[in-house]
Amino acid sequence: MESAMVSVLENIKASGGLRGADVANIAAVSPATVSRWMSGKALPHPKTQLVISDLRYVIDRLAEFYAPDEARMWLYSRHRLLDGKRPIDLIQAGQSEDVLGVIESLDQGTYT
Repeated sequence: MESAMVSVLENIKASGGLRGADVANIAAVSPATVSRWMSGKALPHPKTQLVISDLRYVIDRLAEFYAPDEARMWLYSRHRLLDGKRPIDLIQAGQSEDVLGVIESLDQGTYT
């Protein structure tokens, strides 16, 4: 039986097109650490779990609009509505609400 964290990480990879190295960069850990999480041998620190949880939610929302490779590109691209910042950096900094605001504008058809 796989852990909830393994399931979350698999969802991030499948729906967001992210690789282990991407998750490692966002979580500020080594790729080997992410590999241990994926194998169920370790769990992220609770603060890191919050970042991963936010990332999953953002990716789940992006999956409503984009294919996984497009979602990954969207996360790594600078956005005017985020003052030229990259969503991936904001998620890492705990500012997922700003990213979700832009995604909400996609949902409402107001994103330009």
